[in-house]
Amino acid sequence: MVSSRISFILEMTRRDFVERFAGSILGSLWAFIFPLVNLLVYLIVFGKIIGARLPGTSDMYAYGIYIAVGIIPWGSFSNTVTRSTNIFSDKKNIITKLNTPLPSLFVHVSLSEALTFIISITLMFIILALKGASFHCGYFLLPFVFYLQQILAIGIGLLTASLSVFITDIRQLVSVVMQLWFWFTPIIYVVDILPDFAQKLMVLNPMFYIVDGYHNIFVYGAYPVFKPLIILTVISHLLLAFSYMTFRYLEKDIRDFL
Repeated sequence: MVSSRISFILEMTRRDFVERFAGSILGSLWAFIFPLVNLLVYLIVFGKIIGARLPGTSDMYAYGIYIAVGIIPWGSFSNTVTRSTNIFSDKKNIITKLNTPLPSLFVHVSLSEALTFIISITLMFIILALKGASFHCGYFLLPFVFYLQQILAIGIGLLTASLSVFITDIRQLVSVVMQLWFWFTPIIYVVDILPDFAQKLMVLNPMFYIVDGYHNIFVYGAYPVFKPLIILTVISHLLLAFSYMTFRYLEKDIRDFL
């Protein structure tokens, strides 16, 4: 039973990843080309052309790196939440024809986004190595920060997916919220430029601590701030547990509605 579910998840993940580039000449190579082009755009445009500088450093590429290491995890987080919210409608044909274990669908979405994340972060490592950046022990915490980010995303996505079957407006609402959430998170700006009241509100944004963790590791060569991440770990797992219980309570109705 367990092995069959694992096989189902892996096959869905493989199919999801391959189908993104189905029919193209370069195929899965685009999975490397797109993030590489994006990273080079951030570094060259913000560093060389615009000449933007990160406060506290004279490195012309620091601001581009700052943006890139915020955009990469945000993309995985946002896509996981959005795709999870729409998963029951998107996979309706599979759910109604096969005895599909519904929670497995959320796992495959997260794994698919994890593959994209790994490719982008690997390219970032290569660029930093070519740039002469030094390695430090903080990099060992990247898997934990990414895990925390995805647990939070699945917890939100599982809850919104369960409710969106009955209230379709939730899908549009999630898209709007994710756009606003992006701008409320210091990804393309530093938090210090915000007025005091906005900086105080930032404590309510869980993605602030996660993105800040990536910034500390990649940009500032430091460890993430542990206390808020530990608190967020507890909250994220409680949210996931609540979302799963809500889903289990509604599962029969979800299948009937589909």
